[in-house]
Amino acid sequence: MTCDHLVCANCNGRVSDGRCPVCRANRARLREQQGPFAALSPATLLALIAALFAVALIARQALA
Repeated sequence: MTCDHLVCANCNGRVSDGRCPVCRANRARLREQQGPFAALSPATLLALIAALFAVALIARQALA
């Protein structure tokens, strides 16, 4: 999850703007929880999975 679309209940601003201490704390907490694939979009992840699947199929054909 990203903080781009989250709205702060404290200041009614976007969390990504960091207007108040609550926004800044939540933005920092979300950044700590991000994994290695957090920066990739869902479309990029699907393309990566499809490419890995294609490589696996090609490798299987080469071994058969």
